[in-house]
Amino acid sequence: MSYTIAIENGIATFTIDRPEMRNAINYTVMDGLEQFLNRIENNEEVAYAVITGAGDRAFCSGGDLSEFHALRTADEAYPMLSRMAGLLYRVATLPMPVIALINGAAVGGGCEIATACDYRVMSSTAKAGFIQGTLAITTGWGGATLLFEKDGKHDRVLRLLSEAGVHTADEMFEAGWATETYEGTAENGLQRFLAKMSAHHPAVHRAYKTIAIRKWTADFIRDRMIEESRQCSILWGSDAHHEEVAQFLSKK
Repeated sequence: MSYTIAIENGIATFTIDRPEMRNAINYTVMDGLEQFLNRIENNEEVAYAVITGAGDRAFCSGGDLSEFHALRTADEAYPMLSRMAGLLYRVATLPMPVIALINGAAVGGGCEIATACDYRVMSSTAKAGFIQGTLAITTGWGGATLLFEKDGKHDRVLRLLSEAGVHTADEMFEAGWATETYEGTAENGLQRFLAKMSAHHPAVHRAYKTIAIRKWTADFIRDRMIEESRQCSILWGSDAHHEEVAQFLSKK
């Protein structure tokens, strides 16, 4: 199985379980994320949702290029990109707080997934970066739209996206992307992060989340995320992108 779903003690956890592929996203993982969302969206017994990766090397390395490289044109790439953008919109608008438990590298689409979450709790040894530019494309799952919406500081966001670099946990914390960093195990990091919030009734957190969702809905954020997918699909179909991916895959 490429993913696991667990609901225990009010915490629903989706784990990408492809450590041999650095927890890259493929269609099976997309199916699993959709199943996860279907199970928890209207489940009032879930106080928190958590997204993480199996093992300790990677949270998520983005899309599985060995699978998605078969998508050659904009028309072929757009359904995959827009489907994932739709799923990340659902992640962002879940009624409960959503935590990205970043236990290892989060790059490319992995950063987009984490940005869709309300909080990013990051291992001190992990690294992260919006590296899509190195493959001659932009974010395509709505990550840039979410980042501009949530961060609010235009030049910082634009630079983070445009430079397409990989950064340490401390650097991502200083940039305001990582909410908190932790030492030791991911389980301990999550428990420490939730300790103060869990002292208050889950209805409080849901009420505050509703305020954020109301703003995003008024700002047509879903439409903007889907348009981001369309923009990315045009670049995806370019010779420059396919050349960069072929070069990347030849090095693996």
